[in-house]
Amino acid sequence: MTDGGEVVETAGLRKEYGDTVAVASLDLSIPAGEVYGLLGPNGAGKTTTMRLLTTLVEPTAGTARICGTPVTNRRAVASEVGFLPEEPPLYDELTGREQLEYAAGIRGLSVDAETALTRAGLGDAVDRRIEAYSTGMAKRLGLLQATVHDPALLVLDEPTNGLDPRAARRVRETVQTVAARGTTVLLSTHVLPVAEAVSDRVGVFVDGRLRAEGPPTELRDHREDLEDAFLRLTDDRTATDRRPVAEVDD
Repeated sequence: MTDGGEVVETAGLRKEYGDTVAVASLDLSIPAGEVYGLLGPNGAGKTTTMRLLTTLVEPTAGTARICGTPVTNRRAVASEVGFLPEEPPLYDELTGREQLEYAAGIRGLSVDAETALTRAGLGDAVDRRIEAYSTGMAKRLGLLQATVHDPALLVLDEPTNGLDPRAARRVRETVQTVAARGTTVLLSTHVLPVAEAVSDRVGVFVDGRLRAEGPPTELRDHREDLEDAFLRLTDDRTATDRRPVAEVDD
């Protein structure tokens, strides 16, 4: 893990697929220990941004660094990043214990799988095949797998999508626990209350561009201005803090 400083830094980051611009000129800076939420509708560029930062796709233009290392250095960046996509990359035929031991083993690490799974509320499913896990259980196992190497940056794509309220709460609690240990967390969501519940700062993505960013309370205050841009924010409660959101240039 990194000792302070900026964990994520991008400058003019851009990704094109043919004539489609998925991410346009992204300038982003996320310091160590911050939980940063990417908020926007499906197709806004959130997942592509995450794939760029986790070296799964190459940028068309611009630069991105993780802990000071360019994302073009895939091997070095991989040691600093944990990634949980919307569908956790798990083997249904394995047990929870086997999956976690496998994830640690490919990184040359050992893990007390039973203790880790028990702490995550999966103690009764340590030796159960993953095919019998619920969606919430699979998400929790995926989080354990993504953090088995104590990464500096944890990237989560729609971590509460498809979960019931109880399972979603457990995932949010896990995010907060990881962040409390000093890990930087970058998560995506299309629901404002999810971003608000765990994020120190939120960036609003629209059509591949970062349109605004700031603390969740500031974005709530400007809910009406943002609704037309990315569907509707789903919470109607009124915030009392009326500070202006920081606008981000195109």
